[in-house]
Amino acid sequence: MKTFQSQISDADLRILRIYKTVVECGGFSAAEVTLNISRAAISIAISDLETRLGFRLCQRGRSGFSLTNEGSQVYEHTLQLLSSIEDFRTHINAIHQHLKGELNIGITDNLVTLPHTRITHSLAGLKDKGPQVTVNIRMIPPTDVERGVLDGGLHVGIVPDLKILSGLEYHHLYEEESKLYCSNTHPLFDVDDRNISKAKLKNYDAVLPAYAQTPEIKTQYQPLQASATATDREGVAFLILTGRYIGFLPDHVAAHWERDGRMRAILPHECRYITQFSAITRKGARTNLVLETFLEELEKTA
Repeated sequence: MKTFQSQISDADLRILRIYKTVVECGGFSAAEVTLNISRAAISIAISDLETRLGFRLCQRGRSGFSLTNEGSQVYEHTLQLLSSIEDFRTHINAIHQHLKGELNIGITDNLVTLPHTRITHSLAGLKDKGPQVTVNIRMIPPTDVERGVLDGGLHVGIVPDLKILSGLEYHHLYEEESKLYCSNTHPLFDVDDRNISKAKLKNYDAVLPAYAQTPEIKTQYQPLQASATATDREGVAFLILTGRYIGFLPDHVAAHWERDGRMRAILPHECRYITQFSAITRKGARTNLVLETFLEELEKTA
């Protein structure tokens, strides 16, 4: 005896829906209008289904259309299957309409001024879909974000791609450009870039980041005289604004000081670098509908 052991595919579901319509219409000819496909196509579909199942479903011919005993049973089981699929869809929609729980997200400092507002829009979309969801944001250094996602304390993190960790999934977000800046009280502020060279930069105190950087980015710091460090970009900005230091800042962080005439970029075509940012999640983490919804919203903003 032949048994049906294969998984049910989308094609199988389509044929079962055709079969259901044929039975309810009382034959192939009557089902043509409802299905909007030819009688020949219907006949092929039913024949394929009979081949898959291994028995005849109906009698068709001059004597008219009638179901075999097996065909009647398949019809009843088809109704149950399609009803279960619809119930599943309804229940999933209900879950989305009643999203509950928490989203614990760790974010590297000073990203709120980025012109790309993907994180903001995604959090807004999550809140619209789940008004009862609680969002907990922690503003912490990249290494702490990575550690939090790996140990499960954070569901998702936003970090620069400084190193790729095997236990994390990376979802690319955007690029951030950084340039070398000084303040309006620094000796270089009024000096034309044509009179500045990278070699001359060693004559001025510079603030360097006390956090990890890629080898490519580190080459930009080599010409500088390191006399101060900062654990985040806000600390770098503090020291640049003293007028005693030069340092690298992302363009979006320096923008409002630049508009106010309080900062300027030095050799902007030479002293610059790009940082890639990604959302990170833990590989193999337990399914979390709140997190999945947030990631779906991130994809929409791409």
